Amino acid sequence: MTGTLRLTAAQALVRYISVQLNEDGVPFLDGIWAIFGHGNVAGLGEALYGARDAIRTYRGHNEQTMCHAAIAYAKQQGRRRAMAVTSSIGPGATNMVTAAALAHVNRLPLLLLPGDVFANRGPDPVLQQIEDFGDGTVSANDCFRPVVRYFDRITRPEQLLTALPRAFATMTDPADCGPVCLAFCQDVQAEAYDFPASFFEPRLWHQRRIGADEGELAAVVAAIRAARAPVIVAGGGVHYAQATDALRRFAETHAIPVVESQAGKSALAWDHPLNFGPVGVTGSASANAICEAADLVLGVGTRFQDFTTGSWNLFRNAGRNLISLNVAAYDAMKHGAMPLQCDALRGLKELSQALGDFAARAPDGALKAAWFASVDPLTDRPEDANALPTDQQVIGAVQRASGPDTVVMCAAGTMPGELHKLWKAPRAGGYHMEYGFSCMGYEVAGAMGIKMAQPERDVICMVGDGSYMMANSELATAAMLGIPFTIVLTDNRGYGCINRLQMGTGGAEFNNLLEHSHHVTPSSIDFAAHAASLGARSVHVHSIAELEAALVEARSASGPFVVVIDTDPYPSTPDGGYWWDVAVPEVSERDEVREKRKAYEAQLRAR
Repeated sequence: MTGTLRLTAAQALVRYISVQLNEDGVPFLDGIWAIFGHGNVAGLGEALYGARDAIRTYRGHNEQTMCHAAIAYAKQQGRRRAMAVTSSIGPGATNMVTAAALAHVNRLPLLLLPGDVFANRGPDPVLQQIEDFGDGTVSANDCFRPVVRYFDRITRPEQLLTALPRAFATMTDPADCGPVCLAFCQDVQAEAYDFPASFFEPRLWHQRRIGADEGELAAVVAAIRAARAPVIVAGGGVHYAQATDALRRFAETHAIPVVESQAGKSALAWDHPLNFGPVGVTGSASANAICEAADLVLGVGTRFQDFTTGSWNLFRNAGRNLISLNVAAYDAMKHGAMPLQCDALRGLKELSQALGDFAARAPDGALKAAWFASVDPLTDRPEDANALPTDQQVIGAVQRASGPDTVVMCAAGTMPGELHKLWKAPRAGGYHMEYGFSCMGYEVAGAMGIKMAQPERDVICMVGDGSYMMANSELATAAMLGIPFTIVLTDNRGYGCINRLQMGTGGAEFNNLLEHSHHVTPSSIDFAAHAASLGARSVHVHSIAELEAALVEARSASGPFVVVIDTDPYPSTPDGGYWWDVAVPEVSERDEVREKRKAYEAQLRAR
């Protein structure tokens, strides 16, 4: 393609992003979420209207939750596809900063296109403009700098010729993957330029699969061969690299048990004999016992977050080696790990080939059997039908109603810990947990994004009343778009998870449950009525039996279906789990706090 095309900068951006393809030959960006304002409606709005047959524009109700939907879409797609989000300047842009941080922590692609101030500065200060008294180049969009992998401000149309390829290179690179922000000055969006026609030729972005360095591989092979009790910690990178089958074959070939982080859960089917369950703070007794004794820990695609490592108190074998197989050098070197920087799929194959017929001692299957024997009764139907249900019993009801294609998802509150311990994922991709940022408000929009990514899957969103109140407006979007998924809303009347943490560190119950918060009129929220007002089908059930009946009814819904159930805010699964470093005050008037401080100091000494 030769010659030039005279287009506005906004038109050029939209045309370019619509022809960027993934390795399957389909558009990498599957649509753009937009809330228009004076910073993007005239430029990008007009451009998107003109390209409405090439790239679909979705209208949301909140900039942050539009991003959450886009992030969940990319996560469920294994980073093979993504979405873009555009906002006006000012509050529309800063609403997206939290979501950008979420995408950054989870290493997920997201293209952010906030409007920006006038590059020519003629009408300064414009409505919603942040003015830095000491730096004339600063705008509100500079808030994105620490929470994106690539930031650029488009102050001339021709800057797109370099900025856009850099943006896609970042979003499609396994090691550098994360959110991108192109702050788009609103006057520049409307400016025309003679762009090279070749710039708009379709381009395929191939997923780079880096092989292992020979020296690193040899060192890791020697360490594994010398180990007597190795364990594999499966992280989210196993899913992103489409390496779940490779992990299974590796574990089976070399008889090494696997434990799963929140992001790695469902890498192996729950009933695979080498899957010893969830690890760490919200982990199982079986997984944590193996990790305590392990003399070699092989992390595959994990960031080794504190919840995974028990705040680095879990791997207690004094002579243990830590190996990190990770595509990102930053993660491969954490905590003095022996690095094996490579793609998880390719790396596991190369490592297995180098190990040959090596096989570790078979792990003790009795550990896993004992774990399920201890926790399975917690998910049974309650003997007292009139008792307030526990979260564990709710999970049991949802599990019984689920099938092989079910995706259960959550992000914050009580449910992440309980689901990590109790949920039995039968296949890869059946467990979608945003626990890198654990962002309250991710759930409703995230469930919508998952269903958009995989319409054939049965999506069940587990959300507490606290998270639902944080961000629920995209329920109306899902109803408008006819996107069916099920929300199980557990109402424990406050922040039950943090209330238990407060009590667990010696604190008095204060400002978490609504009854312990300052109020004049007791809170009484009809969540079923609220969901119905947004266009969802909804029902408030009063028992586990009624919940099970509602979950059957939900299967026939043509849009979002919300089931509300009151739950007991205090019980949690007593078995499993590991210490989490949450600092307890050194000085307090409360005896309970002083006692917890002693226990805390003992744990610190035990590291």
